[in-house]
Amino acid sequence: MAEVDYYELLGVSRGASAAEVKSAYRALAKVMHPDAGGTAGTFRLLQVAYETLTDPTRRARYDLGDVPEPAPPAAAPRTRRPAPRRDFGDDPDYVPKLPRIDPRGIPWWALVDAAERIRYVPQVGPGHAPVAVALASLILLLSILLAINLSPLLLAVVLLLVAAAVVVLVRMGRGLLAAKREHQSFTTEIGVSRSFGLPGDRAEKLTAELLAKYLTRLPGVRIFHGLALPDSVFADVDHAVLCGHRLVLIESKLWLPGHYEVDEVGAMWRNGHPFRGGAVRLEDSVDAFEDLLPGVEVRGAVLIYPSRAGEISTGDPDDALAPPMSPQRFIAELGQWFAADPSTVDREVFRTVLDRVVS
Repeated sequence: MAEVDYYELLGVSRGASAAEVKSAYRALAKVMHPDAGGTAGTFRLLQVAYETLTDPTRRARYDLGDVPEPAPPAAAPRTRRPAPRRDFGDDPDYVPKLPRIDPRGIPWWALVDAAERIRYVPQVGPGHAPVAVALASLILLLSILLAINLSPLLLAVVLLLVAAAVVVLVRMGRGLLAAKREHQSFTTEIGVSRSFGLPGDRAEKLTAELLAKYLTRLPGVRIFHGLALPDSVFADVDHAVLCGHRLVLIESKLWLPGHYEVDEVGAMWRNGHPFRGGAVRLEDSVDAFEDLLPGVEVRGAVLIYPSRAGEISTGDPDDALAPPMSPQRFIAELGQWFAADPSTVDREVFRTVLDRVVS
């Protein structure tokens, strides 16, 4: 057996699932990563343990005593592309602009009817269909009563049915009126707005423009700027987009042009090197809003705009909680995600998110 037990290293039982192993790895990697004060050797050993226990074949061999030898310690946990020959700082005279995105190149654009009627949930009252059915049944009973001669017994039965139909109809009518009042109260509260709060710096204003220009094609989309976490009174999250039961939290960044991606522990890399030009706090925000909104899918995204002339590209998001994204990629991928249910507005979820807007 190995000198270091992989199960003990990760703090999991021998029967732990791959998801449990992954969760333990993420937690440990945050403190054992070289950027967090750990050493390259111990972090590499942690990676080998993770890769072994999440691969069924390698795990089975490991459990039988066939232990893979760790690779020599590396300076960085992942192989990266070489950095460009020269790098320049921000250009104080450069004014970033929103990129133009041709709707014909957006996969979901033509699939969404922007004029589709919004569906509000949860539904209050019985709706129009049951009321119509009850009214039609009452009219039918009255027609039968007037069209034929009935015996006193049958007449009494029909009158009882008519009375029951009237009671049901009255109750449904009251429910329908209550639903109408609730809808009027909700629409009066929010008006016709689809965007709430105010963006802050230049990057946030670019994102606000991007969201309003493209994502509002989805009828159910509601946009929020400057949100506080549940235990905070500050604008901890730059933006949020809600559609149905899906929520995206966004941070807007003006960073140097280049290729951005995140590694297994959520650390940001630029052009193959650890990025030191800014911090991201979205992972904690995603966790907080998942606790606040049970039943709602929550994702994060870091929207990056160039701080000087140049292009922004990003790696595959994989399963990262807060992957970096260019504006073009964000609209294509997150719009597609929202387009699965483009017209639903959940009143309760909406109000919960709106209550977090502080700007």
